[in-house]
Formats: sequence, C-alpha cells, structure tokens
Amino acid sequence: MSTQDPDSEMVQAVLDGDPEAYRSIVERYERRIYHVVYGMVRNPEDARELTQEAFVKAYKNLKTFRLESKFYTWLCRIAMNLSIDHHRRMKHRSHAEYDDQRSSGAAAGVIELASRRDNPQANVVQKQLRERILEAFDQLPEDQRQVIVLREIEEMAYREIAEILDIPEGTVMSRLYYARRKLQQLLQSDAP
Repeated sequence: MSTQDPDSEMVQAVLDGDPEAYRSIVERYERRIYHVVYGMVRNPEDARELTQEAFVKAYKNLKTFRLESKFYTWLCRIAMNLSIDHHRRMKHRSHAEYDDQRSSGAAAGVIELASRRDNPQANVVQKQLRERILEAFDQLPEDQRQVIVLREIEEMAYREIAEILDIPEGTVMSRLYYARRKLQQLLQSDAP
C-alpha cells in the first residue's frame, strides 16, 4: 500500500466492505472529475452523467486498482476515457445537433473570468473573450485538448498526465506546446 496516496486507506476500506469509505472518495473528487469531464465535453448535463458514470465504473472495477498507484490518477483516466468515447459518439451525430447541445456560456464553465457589477461593458468584453477562448479550444485536436485540461485546468504534473493518458512525459510536453501554440495562433487570427 502506498503511503504517498492519501486515498489508499479509504480504497482498502472499500475493498474490505465499507461502502461509506467510497462516499468519502466521491465527495473528495466529484468536483475535480466534473471539471475534467466538462473540459472535454463542454456540456453540463453530459459532464454530470459522465462524472457519475466514472465513479460507478471505478467502484465496479476497484478490485483491479493497484494500491501502489494514486487513486485520483486512476479515476481521472477512467473519466478521460469516458469523455473521449462520448466525444467520438457525438461526432457521429450531425454537427448542428451537437453544436446546439454545447453550452459555452454554462455557469459551470471551465474558464471563469471575474465579473464586475460596476462595469457592465467590461463584463461584455470578458464574455466575448471567454467565447473566443472556448471556440479556439474546440478547434484543438482531442489529444491537445486533453493535455490542456489536465495541465492548465487541473494543474497536474507532467508525470500524472503521462500516467493518465498512458503516454511518455515528453509526449505530454510536446502536445502541450503545440496546443498552446495553436491556441495562441487561433486567438491572434481571431482578434478584433
């Protein structure tokens, strides 16, 4: 059992038959997993469903979890894979239907910009900027979106991202570099 992972004792308790321990794990990570999933699917309802599905799948497969690994990393990998599968299924639908379901203005959004009550004009500018960023983010290839969400939103270390995505750290750094560069290009070309 790993002494590095604070969840290892709770995971062991669940494996030993204590379902309340899993509730504690869910409460600890539900919000973070939601943000990872939302960062990929950008639809609040789908993100909630996929988050719940990730926890159910993790619970059902807990016996396969290696206690020497970090539970959050394992759970995040499950959530990311479910998000990728969902995204692929959505691609098979018509693009218009898919675009209508996306919610770039959702309150639970990944990119939050401060709102000012005393300056409505600044709020409009910030909303437009947020929409431009999200539109540029949508144009990134899936593998680049993954690393942006995990690094910039979840603030994960390269090593953790590599473990979640099952790729070398160098590939994580490369994808992140190209994702940032592409976002920068998209935002500069779209500048008013």
